[in-house]
Amino acid sequence: MKLVGYCRVSTDNQKDEGTIELQTRALTDYCEAKGHQLIQTFQDEGVSGGLENRPALAEMFTFLEENPDTEGVLIYKLDRLARDLYIQEHLIKKLEALNKSLISTKEPDLASGDPMRKAFRQFMGIVSELEKSFITMRLSGGRINKAKNGKYAGGGIALGYESIDKDLVIHEADAETIKTIYKMKKNKKGLREIARHLNESNTPTARGGKWYAGTVKYILENPLYKGVMEYSGVEVKRPELILVARKTSY
Repeated sequence: MKLVGYCRVSTDNQKDEGTIELQTRALTDYCEAKGHQLIQTFQDEGVSGGLENRPALAEMFTFLEENPDTEGVLIYKLDRLARDLYIQEHLIKKLEALNKSLISTKEPDLASGDPMRKAFRQFMGIVSELEKSFITMRLSGGRINKAKNGKYAGGGIALGYESIDKDLVIHEADAETIKTIYKMKKNKKGLREIARHLNESNTPTARGGKWYAGTVKYILENPLYKGVMEYSGVEVKRPELILVARKTSY
């Protein structure tokens, strides 16, 4: 089978989830053992299992739509796709609508056509959701307090920034990429056209992959570039992080 891989790890739980490197190696080993072809791997590092702030997941679905010969998605474990049962089942339905299989290196056949497999998959989703709730209970209080104080509360670092002394600062070289994207959009360029330009000019992404329309859209909608840091419903103004004019809207 021709497969794409998807890996995810949240910054605070790499000990339990396995690093991105561990997951990607497991996907490669699985494909070699089973005789599958792993075309590309999409990686979300330092992000939660929700649907927000997962650019690589958006890129993967765009890739699947644009490459219909891809037969399925390979994951390390089911909870790397999502720890919320509703989100898990929603994403699986999306894959089914695209006629793509979902394969896990750690769990048996996840095909929903088999009632027992579907029950097992949903049971694993419930276990992961409970675990997620427990982890969130322990971590959210401290992070929300950091966010309220205008500090970086963790998670994936947006392109254009870097973390120094546990806070965000502007990364000058990557900031130019962000300004280019906003300038092209202001000049009425489409999302795919912008992504194509960035790929042709070998502009690096945050995680070293290709540019997709979904990645560009995520950047254009990120309030951080206008100096507004958001975390779990908390918004704090950080004018020193502004990369584009606040009045800019797309």
